[in-house]
Amino acid sequence: MVSHHSLRLSPKSRGFHIVTREILNELPELPENGILNLFIQHTSAGLTINEAADPDVLVDFESIYNKLVPENMPFLMHTIEGPDDMPAHIKASMVGSSVSIPIIGRKLSLGTWQGIYLCEFRNRGGSRKIVASIYS
Repeated sequence: MVSHHSLRLSPKSRGFHIVTREILNELPELPENGILNLFIQHTSAGLTINEAADPDVLVDFESIYNKLVPENMPFLMHTIEGPDDMPAHIKASMVGSSVSIPIIGRKLSLGTWQGIYLCEFRNRGGSRKIVASIYS
């Protein structure tokens, strides 16, 4: 059986944000066992799972992605929405738009140090919509 839930994450500043608790607060009780799939409905933000214990990791992620895909590259054509837009699309493709997490004992089976990240690549991305699919 599958159930789908529409979630809206609060607006975040540009960068990497741990949103595990925010997502869980929007979901119904999880089944005993299953899979949670999260899909972000945007092209300039992404989802991933990574370190949730040390906040320096979030800062380092932002620094590395900005070094890999800087703004104001003179050869970019898609610039009408500002210098952060096309780099945001590229970064979102690098990160991806969905994550799947096992559900065991009504809890997400994340590792000890893992958390769900919203990767916000726009300077003013606004709230972000996510479809949560629970497979039980």
